[in-house]
Amino acid sequence: MSASIDFLPPLAGIRPPLPIDATGASQDTMRVVAGTGFTELVTAGLQAVNADWMRAQQGLGDLAQGGIGNLHEVMIRLEESRTSFQLFLQVRNRLVESYQDLMRMQI
Repeated sequence: MSASIDFLPPLAGIRPPLPIDATGASQDTMRVVAGTGFTELVTAGLQAVNADWMRAQQGLGDLAQGGIGNLHEVMIRLEESRTSFQLFLQVRNRLVESYQDLMRMQI
């Protein structure tokens, strides 16, 4: 019994890991965050979530008026909107929890 092993070719879409600095952040992350304040990051995230929700609501309105015949597209938009909102809410909860932990620390 001889068994041959076929190896998979390298995946084209995978990039090598980026170098990480002493703080644990990759260079891509540092480039994005370097000129952006916390308020701008939160505002941009909230605007993206709101835009997803507005697209989903527009799709529902179009479906109700008979403008869209494909229910699948509307349902996909609704799920994407729901998922992005849940992600944003989890990030918000983590930030609040971290803030509360900092406030409980004794100096």
